[in-house]
Amino acid sequence: MTDVPTDPYETAFEGRLAALQPDLARTLARVYAPEVVPGVSARLVEIARAAHDARPEELRRLDERRLAEPDWFQRPTMLGYAAYADRFGATLRGVAERAAYLRDLGVGYLHLMPLLTPRPEPNDGGYAVMDYRSVRPDLGDVDDLRHLATTLREQGISLCLDLVLNHVAREHAWARAARAGDAEKRAWFHVHPDREVPDAYEATLPEVFPDFAPGSFTWDDELDGWVWTTFNHYQWDLDWSNPEVLCEFADIILALANLGVEVFRLDAIAFIWKRLGTDCQNQPEVHELTRALRTVARIAAPAVAFKAEAIVGPADLPAYLGVGEHAGRVSDLAYHNSLMVQVWSMLASRETRLATRALQQLPQPPSTTAWITYVRCHDDIGWAIADEDARAVGLDPHLHRRFLSDWYAGMFPGSWARGLVFQQNEVTGDRRISGSLASLAGLEAGDPGAAARILLAHAIVLSYGGLPVIWMGDELGLLNDQGWADDPDHAADNRWVHRPPMPWDVVERGTDPHGITAGLRHLVEVRRTLPHLHAAVPTEVWDPRDPRVLLVVRRHPEGPLLAAHNVSDEEAWVAADVLHWLGLHVPGLRDALTGTAPDLQDGAVRLGPYASAWLHDGLGG
Repeated sequence: MTDVPTDPYETAFEGRLAALQPDLARTLARVYAPEVVPGVSARLVEIARAAHDARPEELRRLDERRLAEPDWFQRPTMLGYAAYADRFGATLRGVAERAAYLRDLGVGYLHLMPLLTPRPEPNDGGYAVMDYRSVRPDLGDVDDLRHLATTLREQGISLCLDLVLNHVAREHAWARAARAGDAEKRAWFHVHPDREVPDAYEATLPEVFPDFAPGSFTWDDELDGWVWTTFNHYQWDLDWSNPEVLCEFADIILALANLGVEVFRLDAIAFIWKRLGTDCQNQPEVHELTRALRTVARIAAPAVAFKAEAIVGPADLPAYLGVGEHAGRVSDLAYHNSLMVQVWSMLASRETRLATRALQQLPQPPSTTAWITYVRCHDDIGWAIADEDARAVGLDPHLHRRFLSDWYAGMFPGSWARGLVFQQNEVTGDRRISGSLASLAGLEAGDPGAAARILLAHAIVLSYGGLPVIWMGDELGLLNDQGWADDPDHAADNRWVHRPPMPWDVVERGTDPHGITAGLRHLVEVRRTLPHLHAAVPTEVWDPRDPRVLLVVRRHPEGPLLAAHNVSDEEAWVAADVLHWLGLHVPGLRDALTGTAPDLQDGAVRLGPYASAWLHDGLGG
């Protein structure tokens, strides 16, 4: 007679296992050879069972809450924040001491940049991981990580950590073993004895860092072979066609989840599967493998969520949240890189036609998922604008991308931006841009419209739906770090210009000379009151009547919300017919941002320079 578990946690685990194991096996069968699938599936189940058995009681209760409230990260009350731990709080304990600051800002999700043990500098800002099971010694240790996660959870804040999937540091134990002659670990990497296969791949591979890491393969004397290194010579790409890699990462994820990590940012996820004759990005197996990892996490620790770090073109982006049979079964969150790029494009061009066209091309994400919306992050800005979108609105895509690079580098006549060119590609002409939000928006240059632009950009991402994330210091209008190159470890990477330390003295003084902090806090508070901004509510981007105004519509059972944004430094209008089509031509029309009736003239709503209005029927619904 089969024993029936009496522990409710065990019963719930067995129920999830019974429901999800068949899906796991089917997913694995689409990646690996039939003869290995049963063994890999069984091993992943063992990993899940062991992690569930070791899961602390407090986190088991969190699992129950998340299962009961699966939309926890989709709600309009959710706000994210991202930072480097050392630049925000010096250590993990220091970050924990600042939890109240985050909570007061309205933050419910904190993404800390890489803090697992990297190789010594250079380490690509921490993305060359040497040990996934320990913490950078200068930040603390594993116990400090557990303490931080617990402290944040007590404040209602979920901790998100980076998990680099595509590569490890050359100094990682797996790579050291491969260099020492371990044939099993050598098979965890892409190693070739000569240039024949690498050259065949190189024919279609783009270069990520052409300035200081040309090519995608590196010769290693100890390895006696060419190893795949997409990003830097010291970052060795893992071979995910080997199921041992999948199993190891499943175990790593669950070990970190049992410390209290709730969200994993899957770094460089687009690159993990290699296929000859392609750019080796966004391959179908990427989504299958993510789905397999997510299924294992759902079985053992259902509070865990995945976020795809897929900074890819608009056509490839939806698959990271799942399309077709994968809908809602890949990652829970994904960066809306296209929105970020289009915000900067609108501010430079002062018009919305390209942004409208580009944003309209993206399908709605699955209702159980959400975009991460953001104005800035830790990285450079690459101008991921589809050629067909630019041409559809009468723009030359190459010239427009060149204009944006010139504008934000401060090289275009009349530009108020103060950015730096990062990684210029002499072959394609592409140039990416580094710089803080405030400096790129004109605050460093002293432009009088800078503060309004900063708040406008945040108003767009806060009203678009999804989970909006603020980059550390943007709530203060933090400028470029003029001493970014003083550290010799950073001197070759100008992205450190927008990664200055948090100025706690400014926070403690409470000075806000440009009204940026108060303005952003107001936007966040208004957002919390609007059910229309729940991520499950579809986002519609309407064709502009006035090309200076971005029109974003959210239809909710309580009535529609129209978020209108004037991206220019001139007066602009929300046309009367837009209000009529939405049923908002009513006496109760209100702007949620002011709490009053908007400025109407002949039925149209006036918007001042760089102004936003979140319009709804304040008397209806």
